Amino acid sequence: MPGIIHIYWIMRGAGIMDGISSSAVEGIMYTINQKISEELIKGKNASFVLSPLKREETTIFKGREMEGISPNTIGQMLSSQSTTVPIIMMIIIIMAGGMVISSMGMEKENKTLETLLTLPVKRSSIVAGKIVGSAIVGLLMALVYMVGFSYYLQSFQQSSQINLADYGLTLSIADYILIGISLFLALFAALSLCMVLGTFAKNYKSAQTLTVPVSILAIIPMFMIMFKDFDTLPLMLKIVLFAIPFSHPMMAMRSLLFGNYILVIGGILYVAIFAFAMVMIAVWIFNTDKLLTGRISSRKR
Repeated sequence: MPGIIHIYWIMRGAGIMDGISSSAVEGIMYTINQKISEELIKGKNASFVLSPLKREETTIFKGREMEGISPNTIGQMLSSQSTTVPIIMMIIIIMAGGMVISSMGMEKENKTLETLLTLPVKRSSIVAGKIVGSAIVGLLMALVYMVGFSYYLQSFQQSSQINLADYGLTLSIADYILIGISLFLALFAALSLCMVLGTFAKNYKSAQTLTVPVSILAIIPMFMIMFKDFDTLPLMLKIVLFAIPFSHPMMAMRSLLFGNYILVIGGILYVAIFAFAMVMIAVWIFNTDKLLTGRISSRKR
């Protein structure tokens, strides 16, 4: 009977840079196997001589003890959540946000915004209509991209006999509802911010440059979440990541897998407050002549 070496891994995060290198352990195991094989080479059981040791792994990840699975396996199986959601969220924010800002620039360039403002419609209704309409289109785009990108990633992933559901890593219907709420609010917040930025666009060309800040705010959390787990980030980076409203749906799925409801619900509340503030600013701008001038200047007293 082969000897058994128990290996306990302490895994702190599921990001790309959080992976635990097993090369050192593999080297030690190989050396021990070779030394024992040299002593047992005269034995009759060739398979036992070539592999006298059997490895049993246990990974401790976020307070959960998972037997028979290595950190690399967990990281690979969580890679879809680590890459799909952040990339899709980044693409949707950039595309939908650019659409809102560009539409504002085109309306000013074509002089149709003045006509819209003369209609007997509340300015708040105009703002809400623009944001909600773009948000619905963005959600449809997110659904299409998410399905397509998931199939794309599956073509590169090797099939595994390990099911994360056996370790309690599953999402309930309530979890998916929270993810949907977080996604919608983040998209709503992004479009509200784009609406505010779009008021400064004088034409379609200038509107393109205003999409840069939104793109940066979408790209930064995407890379941070892909390469590092939120729990393993320094405190300052945690604050920065939490302050960016677009990052919360990117973190929601992985957080819910491990029961971190405080981070998800807190993020939803923060994004809702941020979105409400942006909508109020947009409505205030629409109620002033600053919408047409694209400048906010202080009056001299």
